[in-house]
Amino acid sequence: MSETISKSIDEFINSLKYDGSGLIPAVVQDVNTKEVLMVAYMSPESLKTTITSGKATYFSRSRQKLWVKGETSGHFQHVRRILFDCDRDTLLLEVEQEGVACHKGYHSCFFRETRIGTDGRIEEVYCLEREDAQKPE
Repeated sequence: MSETISKSIDEFINSLKYDGSGLIPAVVQDVNTKEVLMVAYMSPESLKTTITSGKATYFSRSRQKLWVKGETSGHFQHVRRILFDCDRDTLLLEVEQEGVACHKGYHSCFFRETRIGTDGRIEEVYCLEREDAQKPE
């Protein structure tokens, strides 16, 4: 059973909980495969832009400005659904990804795996055996 509560875009954005820098983490997932593609941060302004444009727009913590995913690479993320967690402090964006999500040229930013070896040491494994992984040329 579901319940629908109608709010304005601004009311929804203001109902979320942001960190001390005014940002909220956004986990980005492929709408079809459910694979996690990346994690980014959103400000109230970038979330509003995302909702109104349908293109994922994030806040760059290093550059201190908004960025539309794909604006330079052409690898846009078309947002199909936005979910929020029970504490209202994390978002999940379900997107249709054009091209690759990772700025290093991989389909997902999560192309490495950490394994604990039998000797207790950490092994970092690049998961390129996955069919959908695309290594940069």
